[in-house]
Amino acid sequence: MTGIDDLPVRDELRGKSPYGAPQLDVPVRLNTNENPYPLPEPLVERIAERVREAARNLNRYPDRDAVELRTQLARYLTDTSGYEVGLANVWAANGSNEVIQQLLQTFGGPGRTAIGFEPSYSMHGLISRGTGTGWISGPRNEDFTIDLAAAEKAIAEHRPDVVFITTPNNPTGTAVPPETVLALYEAAQAAKPSMVVVDEAYIEFSHGDSLLPLLEGRPNLVVSRTMSKAFGAAGLRLGYLAAHPAVVDAVQLVRLPYHLSAVTQATALAALEHTDTLLKYVEQLKAERDRLVSELLALGYDVTASDANFVQFGRFDDAHAVWQKILDRGVLVRDNGVPGWLRVTAGTPEENDAFLDAVRELKKEQSA
Repeated sequence: MTGIDDLPVRDELRGKSPYGAPQLDVPVRLNTNENPYPLPEPLVERIAERVREAARNLNRYPDRDAVELRTQLARYLTDTSGYEVGLANVWAANGSNEVIQQLLQTFGGPGRTAIGFEPSYSMHGLISRGTGTGWISGPRNEDFTIDLAAAEKAIAEHRPDVVFITTPNNPTGTAVPPETVLALYEAAQAAKPSMVVVDEAYIEFSHGDSLLPLLEGRPNLVVSRTMSKAFGAAGLRLGYLAAHPAVVDAVQLVRLPYHLSAVTQATALAALEHTDTLLKYVEQLKAERDRLVSELLALGYDVTASDANFVQFGRFDDAHAVWQKILDRGVLVRDNGVPGWLRVTAGTPEENDAFLDAVRELKKEQSA
């Protein structure tokens, strides 16, 4: 029987595993950082209206440049950050992963390299390898913050073409201060210069502000976002970036024709009409995240400071065994492979109660 190893697969892909979290049928799923709240009914109805309108023209290709969608995304960024963003500064794609892929296709590729500071979002490395871009794993401190001196040294040594900075960081939840981003940007420009991509997939959940204002005067800086988390639209698959107009022009050199369907654009536009309502859910989730942090600390667990909609907790001699024990109690959390740690997504109050009951039982077992 033919397997992957029997095919002429590229060498850098051999022995690798595809990205993915377990999809198990359990009462409480808190492992993929989804927003647990269904879309409000008025938004569902508005989506249906917009999709119905789009359906009348599905015999035609969609707006190739997604002008209306990008305009509304720019307005959202401006309204929520206070930094003026226009149509020319914004590009959208099928999830932030396609945004990252397009950036690597444009600025990475064979003979070029990218660096990220791990543990971090594993798709940065996976997409790098998928685009033929060499991957460099940069350092972090014991508390999962970026070791700035070591990071600057790594950039100077390796002279990467793309630098990834994830804030808030996945899977740890830690935020990166603006001054650290600025220092890494300057190091990257001195070394190459290279593109610096700030991944803000979870920024709406942060205690701090977006780093969008740092784009001013920095044409090699990119901020990427998603509608999967704060907008409760993981099933939509809509990601976007903000950058200098030249960057937006550059990524269009590699984008597939008509890559955003008319249905995707219509659905995203409907969601943007209900931003105020959706961001209220974000405030609820931030409160639940903070409750998880407090309860886990009170139980004696170590907790990484979180600016995201999830919490990393530990420490365990065998994290996977603890993951299984929590699963046996009907709650699915994430074993991200960070030695000694697990990650739990902030869910509804009821879901979080079920998780906390499960870890309380584990504590009682350990002390018995």
